[in-house]
Amino acid sequence: MLETIFLIVCLLMALTVHEAAHAWAADKLGDPTAKNAGRLTLNPLAHLDPMGTLALIFIHIGWGKPVPVNPNNLKHRARDNFLIALAGPFTNLLTALLAAVVLRFTGNIPILASFLSTFIILDIFLMVFNLIPVPPLDGSKIWHLFLSDEAYYTLEQFGPYILIAVLLFSYSGGGFLFTFVENLAQKIISLIT
Repeated sequence: MLETIFLIVCLLMALTVHEAAHAWAADKLGDPTAKNAGRLTLNPLAHLDPMGTLALIFIHIGWGKPVPVNPNNLKHRARDNFLIALAGPFTNLLTALLAAVVLRFTGNIPILASFLSTFIILDIFLMVFNLIPVPPLDGSKIWHLFLSDEAYYTLEQFGPYILIAVLLFSYSGGGFLFTFVENLAQKIISLIT
């Protein structure tokens, strides 16, 4: 029961800092859309997606509400869009590193060590998974650096279908994508802990 509570709380925290970082980066790069929508906050309620929240409760996998970005407010659309996307995974890495430092000094408190370990694992998995260059994941924004706006936005429009296809293909192929994400995440976790 305690592990489930830790899992839900840690995932909420990881998703919140991830989405708030997107909003912060967008605002700094000239797009106040997310800020005006109340997304520049560490209040998890502002970032919860109804379906993602239900999935979190029932199957322990969840997602946050995507941060709105208006590319017309960005000076350098492709570059700034990419930087905004990177802000989420980068923040997950930073918070995992911070948690690892705290864990190093408080590791002899079992309940705190368990909580921090869960938080580090979820942050790193969220970071690695989001860096996969498949739309609508954050890593897909790299394509905007090489494609025209029109081609990129067409790709993004079909993003959810592409992601589902990639996940199904990976699952039918023995889960190679999940194995890759897990192995890479485990290596990063080993390095920072």
